[in-house]
Amino acid sequence: MFLDRARLVVKGGDGGRGVISFRREAHVPRGGPDGGDGGKGGDVVLRVDPQLGTLSDFRFTREATAEAGRPGAGRNSTGRSGADRILNVPPGTLVIDRATGQTVADLVAPGTELVVARGGAGGKGNARFTTSTRRAPRIAEDGGKGERREIDLELKLLADVGLAGMPNAGKSTLLAALTSARPKIADYPFTTLVPNLGVARFDDRELVVADIPGLIEGASHGAGLGEEFLRHVERTRLLVHVVDASRPDPLADIETIDNELRSYGHGLEERPRLVALNKIDLPDAREAAPGIAASLRARGVETLAISAAARDGTDDLLRLIFERCPPREVAAPSAAPRERRIAFAGGARDWHVTREGEGFRVQGDRVERLASGIDWESAEAASYFQRHLSRSGIERELRSLGAKEGDTVRIGTLEMEWRERAEEE
Repeated sequence: MFLDRARLVVKGGDGGRGVISFRREAHVPRGGPDGGDGGKGGDVVLRVDPQLGTLSDFRFTREATAEAGRPGAGRNSTGRSGADRILNVPPGTLVIDRATGQTVADLVAPGTELVVARGGAGGKGNARFTTSTRRAPRIAEDGGKGERREIDLELKLLADVGLAGMPNAGKSTLLAALTSARPKIADYPFTTLVPNLGVARFDDRELVVADIPGLIEGASHGAGLGEEFLRHVERTRLLVHVVDASRPDPLADIETIDNELRSYGHGLEERPRLVALNKIDLPDAREAAPGIAASLRARGVETLAISAAARDGTDDLLRLIFERCPPREVAAPSAAPRERRIAFAGGARDWHVTREGEGFRVQGDRVERLASGIDWESAEAASYFQRHLSRSGIERELRSLGAKEGDTVRIGTLEMEWRERAEEE
């Protein structure tokens, strides 16, 4: 099944929890803290696989979640990081952020990797909170939450040459004549319902040719699914307009397609093009072809009369296509390995304070992880958290919003009663 659009929810794995632990060996009577950090959550990664040609792998996939990191353990043991979730996509895939509608990446080169949802950081174990005055901290952090995003994937075929034209103009037959492709061919409109690709060879070169389903008037605005198919010729270097020369008014058909290309935009109307006057094996087409060619030449449009079905003139057309599509410039190979890119900039959220009913809500990655991880039975741990609120400016922000003695302050799943105290010097 050809699928060129997919909608997906991606979520990085949550980070593992840091732990509170102390050495308990018999020969170490006053063992210190040895709680290890949690492991990092796995990332959700898109990887370009040149063997894929559609997004059909996502037909039944609506959500992709990476593995969570494992919690830390005693003896300063760090938890295992969560495995990445790798999603393979074909070359030519656009990644669109549904929240903004912006295209965040255009994945073309094979092997390119893009992180679309980062895993959460592992929480710190209590061994990381030891100081010269804090010898037995009962403080640890919960793991960070993995990023969650909604994205759209959109495929634009990577083809050098696009075959465009009205329904039943003979594009599929021409694709079979020019390449090794074997598309479905029948003598009725809209036989081709999905784009077909083939590889044309001439001397020692190759070009990818795409047969774009037949366009009709209004295609650029969605009529006949034309808008869905037009984007597949956006990347082509050359358009071959296939015209059924046996039709009553081939010039009007040509004008219809030209209008649709202009209406769609994206530079298609400026793309180099050839006109292939097809079906000259039919008497009406053979008789009309010279007049059509003369009219198009007057407009500066290059034409060639062919019969795709009889393979008449197709070798000449193939030669002309390769002349109009010179070899691509080969970029110098990079010595450095390709790095994994991050789709969405920015790290963990900074904290912010808002009113919530009669109380207040404090949100922020670090403060929520700390509130969830410490031992609230420990006076030292509670005091450390209070100092964190003061040093980070959260306490000052609560006061500025009108927090007073006895008000409820919620941080993550923690609900505490506000106690006023003097600010530290």
